[in-house]
Amino acid sequence: METVSENRAFGGVQGVYRHASASTGTDMVFSVFVPPHEAGARLPVVWYLSGLTCTHANVTEKGEFRAICAELGLIFVAPDTSPRGEGVADDPDGAYDFGLGAGFYVDATEAPFAAHYKMWSYVTEELPALIAAEFPADMGRQSIMGHSMGGHGALTIGLTLADRFKAVSAFAPIVAPSQVPWGQKALSGYLGDDKAAWRKHDAVALIEDGARVDALLVDQGGADGFLDKELRPDLLRTACDAAGIDLTLTVRDGYDHSYYFISTFMADHLRWHGERLGQGA
Repeated sequence: METVSENRAFGGVQGVYRHASASTGTDMVFSVFVPPHEAGARLPVVWYLSGLTCTHANVTEKGEFRAICAELGLIFVAPDTSPRGEGVADDPDGAYDFGLGAGFYVDATEAPFAAHYKMWSYVTEELPALIAAEFPADMGRQSIMGHSMGGHGALTIGLTLADRFKAVSAFAPIVAPSQVPWGQKALSGYLGDDKAAWRKHDAVALIEDGARVDALLVDQGGADGFLDKELRPDLLRTACDAAGIDLTLTVRDGYDHSYYFISTFMADHLRWHGERLGQGA
């Protein structure tokens, strides 16, 4: 693991790191904030998955999470959203919603993306092993959150690996990619036309098929331009109601899809995670 940068912040260390990924066959960059802590302490880990076009840098620079993570003693990990580098396939038309910056947290099976787009394995297996080895992380206390495409990733990973993650939340998630244009393009491009394979990467479908968590926290901007066409939180509400999952879904009037929205409610989410990770104030 190579250290790209480390900076003192709120008594802890905000770092950016690079390593050669066996999952993607590329170098991958990620950020980690480690709050102040006593020597030998092991701290819970909050995973944050970013949205379309993003890298680790968007939330690292604009998410405003460090003060609350320092207060609660939470490690905050932000991976990239796709493999990158020479030879990595991109959308043939250069569109922003597929290919580079848009890995959708799946392991692609379709050429040419299957060669490198293994983001499910990277986020759920390879990077956690690296975090456990290199940072003072208590891997028995993990939670996951994300935004938009990353909200989709957080929901699907959290529902699939419910025994691992003690809390799952999202900002403006793509809750049912099988039913919206962004998701239909991505899932068909990465996984092919077998829609049964898509269900494992669709939060609403996972719930319909029996996946369960105790509770979910979702914030959605009421002025989000993607709300009605791509995000569809109403579908998540219906699925959770039918399954008996305690969903706290709040539509924030006047807020859009940006980090102005995310940063406003980041502390609320992290306090919710902290309580479930045993770090509540």
